[in-house]
Amino acid sequence: MALSEDDVRAIAEYARIGLDDEELTAMTAYMNDAVELLRPIVEFDPAGVDPTFHPIGDLSDVMRDDEERPGLSLEAALENAHAKEGRLFRVPSILGGGGLS
Repeated sequence: MALSEDDVRAIAEYARIGLDDEELTAMTAYMNDAVELLRPIVEFDPAGVDPTFHPIGDLSDVMRDDEERPGLSLEAALENAHAKEGRLFRVPSILGGGGLS
């Protein structure tokens, strides 16, 4: 089933992409080529093929337990700070005049 220019125009409008007539024609051809490349996948009969749940086999959980661990001390965290004030990092202001806040 080929996509029409109206289909592509609707997709472009939904994605808020402006296409002129020349771009619409080119994009329609491009999208139809992409759909054609997927045809072998759509036509493949998966009957008799065992599903693969994970490419590494029996791997079930690679996440470590969520347990509390000691973190950095305040001194270690601020050790390489470009600018600091007491217990705080000083960073450039993004809303003001550009100085440190």
